[in-house]
Amino acid sequence: MRRALKALTPPPEITISDWADANRRLSSEASAEPGRWRTSRAEYQRGMMNAISDPTVETVVIMSSSQIGKSECLGNMVGYHIDQDPAPIMVVMPTERDAETWSKDRFSPMARDTPCLRDKIADPKSRDGNNKILHKRFPGGHLTIVGANAPSGLASRPIRLLLCDEVDRYPFSAGAEGDPVNLAKKRTVTFWNRKIVLVSTPTNKGASRIETAYEESDQRQYWVPCPDCGEAQVLVWGQVKWEKTEQGEHRPETARYECIHCAAKWSDEERWAAVGKGEWRARRPFAGIAGFHLNEIYSPWVRLEAMVKAFLSARAGGDEAMKTFVNTSLGETWVETGDAPDWQRLAGLKEDWPAGTVPERGLFLTAGADVQKDRIEVDVWAWGRGLESWLVDHVVIEGGPGDPECWRGLTDLLGRTWRHESGAHLTIARLAIDTGFETSAVYGWARAVGFAQVAPVKGVEGFNRAAPVTGPTYVDATIAGKRLRRGARLWTVAVSTFKAETYRFLRQERPTAEEIAAGATYPPGTIHLPGWADSEWLKQLVAEQLVTVKNKRGFAKLEWQKLRERNEALDCRVYARAAAWIAGADRWGEAQWAELERQVAVGAAETVTGAVTQRTARPAPRRRRTVRSNYMG
Repeated sequence: MRRALKALTPPPEITISDWADANRRLSSEASAEPGRWRTSRAEYQRGMMNAISDPTVETVVIMSSSQIGKSECLGNMVGYHIDQDPAPIMVVMPTERDAETWSKDRFSPMARDTPCLRDKIADPKSRDGNNKILHKRFPGGHLTIVGANAPSGLASRPIRLLLCDEVDRYPFSAGAEGDPVNLAKKRTVTFWNRKIVLVSTPTNKGASRIETAYEESDQRQYWVPCPDCGEAQVLVWGQVKWEKTEQGEHRPETARYECIHCAAKWSDEERWAAVGKGEWRARRPFAGIAGFHLNEIYSPWVRLEAMVKAFLSARAGGDEAMKTFVNTSLGETWVETGDAPDWQRLAGLKEDWPAGTVPERGLFLTAGADVQKDRIEVDVWAWGRGLESWLVDHVVIEGGPGDPECWRGLTDLLGRTWRHESGAHLTIARLAIDTGFETSAVYGWARAVGFAQVAPVKGVEGFNRAAPVTGPTYVDATIAGKRLRRGARLWTVAVSTFKAETYRFLRQERPTAEEIAAGATYPPGTIHLPGWADSEWLKQLVAEQLVTVKNKRGFAKLEWQKLRERNEALDCRVYARAAAWIAGADRWGEAQWAELERQVAVGAAETVTGAVTQRTARPAPRRRRTVRSNYMG
């Protein structure tokens, strides 16, 4: 009877922030400031946490940068309900590995060091099964921690409190079950008092779950009063100012926030004090969804000097680095420039160097192979520091995947060398070949020549991926009519990411001939096109465009669509770029690049493969039925 009455007793009149201030202890292994929790340390957290305690709020959306304490807020939400308002709780992380990490590194230390939780969670060393890594029982409820990539976990049991962390990193579908967020939400439909919390740093415009959810909310922003004039304002990056030297060098240590009303410059200490006096204001009428947006400027753990340094580094690193800054520091979506560059403009950028010759700054070669019904098309690209690249060769191998001679021609291509301007001879360090057409034939050939130089790839759409290339994974292959379990290695490539990168690189401003003569250099990622590339190849390189489309449920997403039928040049470029990633070019340090430069400088007596130098002990294999494209000069 007592247990039943306790279950029917309404929760006490205490907010989550009040509970955290009274009970929460931060653990040394999970926090840079261990000890008693103080919501006033980051005052904006009070409104985010207390929205869960508001009976009129069903869904809370937090779109923010990193370094604002949202992970600890999630912990407080869980701890409050375990202690004060028991209920079935589910925490959804991007992957099962993330779920285990959160359980071990975040929740377990909190439960151990917060006295009111310690006795409610069973001893992990007990044998009663009530405290497992991903499932924990407590009086009146249970906590389930799952990965968004595990459909069985998402559909396992009814849930009243659903906490979804980093939703923009979730896969598009949990297996074959569909969107993992919607799948998890279905677990809450039986509870009239359900609470749903969606938290994430955003990713790409048009493909961001958290931005879509925030736009459906009342869109709250945190307004901060100026220490001088008292006028309130939303803190934005455009008001962060710093000085330069007379020589134009940036001085991040002088960074200050400038009031948009009176131009007063706030020090970090003044900014933090002002944030403590701020308040949340909604931009739209409330309809059950409370939305919160924050950037790193509000964080009491981040100095503006560090933000400016990160910004300058990102700007120097190109669009991909700037995207990371916009997402993780500003808490804003990145707008991909997906309009196809004009092929006629590209024609005006062509440079003169002999076909089949590697220009001076090219240090290793990769190739992308696109398998067609009657041929295999291959583009060979040279790569240098900063992922600067040059189209070195375009080859069409006639015959198609059903012709053994066609595969022999592709094998011969692996043994070919291309002469570097220094006199050295380079072979292909890695060739990536698409498996979308005649998959078994591709696997069979790749297995025959070996996976050290060849990477079978599978393209997938979407921008919400932790890395542009993942793998390799072992897949079954059919070789000579016999099925071999785990007979091939497959790499998964986020083609959307590399297509967008290619278009960004093609749009970059380039130094003029006069500026180059004066010592100017090309920006990182510059794509150099040879004079022998004709209009047909250029049109194929820009044959797709990134557009925003809406699905049946009305949600917007980014999608690549063809502008013309033939796009082999773009596909081959993407595969060659993936091959460079697989070879490690995105992660090489100064020592590796210097070693490649040393190898290239050795001269014609050696053959450079891109990572090691090998003595040429035999002549290059004879090429079989391998011809230049009929539309290449």
